Amino acid sequence: MTGKRLCHAALIALCIATGAWPAWADGEVPVISRQISDFRIGSAETKFGSLEFLGGLEMVSSKALFGSLSSIRFRQDQKHFVGVLDTGQWLTGTIERDVKSRLSGLSDVEIMPMKNGSGRSFEGKGHMDAEGLAFDGDRILVSFEQDHRVDVYPDPGFVESRAIGTLPILIPRKMLKDNRGLETITVAPASSPLKGGVVVVSERGLDSDGNRAAAILSGPLKGRFSVARDGSFDVTDGAFLPNGDLLLLERRFNMAEGIGMRLRRIKSADIRPGAVVEGELLLEGNFNSQIDNMEGLDAFQAADGTTHIILVSDDNHSILQRNLMLEFRLYDEPQLLGSSD
Repeated sequence: MTGKRLCHAALIALCIATGAWPAWADGEVPVISRQISDFRIGSAETKFGSLEFLGGLEMVSSKALFGSLSSIRFRQDQKHFVGVLDTGQWLTGTIERDVKSRLSGLSDVEIMPMKNGSGRSFEGKGHMDAEGLAFDGDRILVSFEQDHRVDVYPDPGFVESRAIGTLPILIPRKMLKDNRGLETITVAPASSPLKGGVVVVSERGLDSDGNRAAAILSGPLKGRFSVARDGSFDVTDGAFLPNGDLLLLERRFNMAEGIGMRLRRIKSADIRPGAVVEGELLLEGNFNSQIDNMEGLDAFQAADGTTHIILVSDDNHSILQRNLMLEFRLYDEPQLLGSSD
């Protein structure tokens, strides 16, 4: 067992042995967090190209459902979040920060079952393998794999509601593998060339040229495009920057090559029907980095005007894996669209 895994197991054991889990009401989930100060293990380096590592968390819970986090989105206050678990649940909560504004923990965490269009809940990956999440005005969009679809939920009210609609996904189902389907869903800024269009990217669904299948589901540029595939990395989530560029999180997780993570940036003008986009590599991590099975990504503009990026991992409910939340600052963010400065 690696040092990181030993630390993870020790954290769980300590919480149990010392009674660190407080008494919680039904529906609430106790989460114990350990702060992470280094991205490269054993190194004090914080700058990685245009990104600065701001800190992170390793999180554990006595509740068995906590984990398997596939996607996360932050509300406008940049504290409250909504996530989906690939076992068919909603995750909501609030991030806490210390006096230096670094991530310090989670509070008010709740896990609730998701409902399909018929109002039924399914625990497990057969019918409710939720992989992507996006806010879109007064609705929340969730992408599912295996039963490939994009369901629509009302916001507010998504927790209690069944899915109230489904979006056409445009990508032929024969291109989507059972467990490598619509991993990413995100909504472009209204001021971008996509004019608020909904974008989906498959994890490993490939077009006839071997590139990842993707689509713009709405807006003036509605249609299919592709994301160039490079090696054994798969796309696991995406988020638009305020200027309209698209960030894509990529994950490698296999026995032959080990664990890996990449973050790519695709220019907004390149995303259009028929295009094959590749983008700029911003960050790469491996076993020498504080990463795990990285699945979720969000980006937001902080109070000081800088863009923050938060990544989360999916532990697959395995004691050998970790639930991580990592935060970076993007330094070279271009001028916002519509700015007169």
